[in-house]
Amino acid sequence: MSRARDLAGYGPNPPDMRWPGGARLALNFVLNIEEGSEYSIGDGDGVSESALIEVRATRVPRGARDLAAESMYEYGSRVGFWRIHELFQRRAVPLTVFASSQALARTPQIAAAIRETDWDICAHGWRWIEHYHLDAQTEAEHIARAHSEITDLLGRAPKGFYCRYAPSEATRSLIVRHGGFMYDSDAYNDDLPYWTEVDGKAHLVVPYSMTTNDAKFLAGDVFSAREYSDHLIDCFDMLLAESARWPRMMSVGLHARVIGHPGRLSGLVRFLDHVQAQTGVWICGRAALAEHWRAEVPPPATGAGA
Repeated sequence: MSRARDLAGYGPNPPDMRWPGGARLALNFVLNIEEGSEYSIGDGDGVSESALIEVRATRVPRGARDLAAESMYEYGSRVGFWRIHELFQRRAVPLTVFASSQALARTPQIAAAIRETDWDICAHGWRWIEHYHLDAQTEAEHIARAHSEITDLLGRAPKGFYCRYAPSEATRSLIVRHGGFMYDSDAYNDDLPYWTEVDGKAHLVVPYSMTTNDAKFLAGDVFSAREYSDHLIDCFDMLLAESARWPRMMSVGLHARVIGHPGRLSGLVRFLDHVQAQTGVWICGRAALAEHWRAEVPPPATGAGA
């Protein structure tokens, strides 16, 4: 395998550092912008998108256009995004955007709204498709196109990269070779960032999480806003308690077509009420988190990128 596994990580000895203001827990909210870049008959994919929709199994035959699935995605860009935009702007809570560049290009009002914020940007591919299905040359083209288009559309470059669900074995090397990214988030294996060596260079990984992702609603793991907020609050409280001994990080993944529905957004509001009443937590964008980690926990001297 081209990417060796690391089953040990920090073990019992994570770096003893503090986040800005002396905080020991960093909390990052992520909004995935994917609507319009998913699989569709109109884009020549031969299939309609079947993931992260409101039904467990699609009713439309494979190869036919699923207008219901398209409509469920459209809710995110038509309605859900604007609810989330208003909430985070009104509360002045930092937000990271995981953006597929095709989705931004097809929703110019959303791109314009993001451009007017100080939200930081992480590239989520050119399209919302699995990179592990791409050959290396095509994947490199997708990565470069995502970086270029997002920069043009938003007036600032994405600092990180994140694939749909899982990278290919080539993804991390291609990101490093591109040279325009500070970190990637294609990992779910830690509660802290960590350095890895890629092609002789030190590269930063800022892990993401599926356990605190609003996709839990569509997986059937949670149904009510109360269940969702309880799960987030339990996770937050545990990490905050642990942070007295070890620094910690928490990522909360959001989708406008999921959490943007009113009966679900109330759970996110309840969670925000809880965390904004606490001390010892730094609510931050992902790029700021990566920059602080780089300053406090520099790359190993053995890395060529150190």
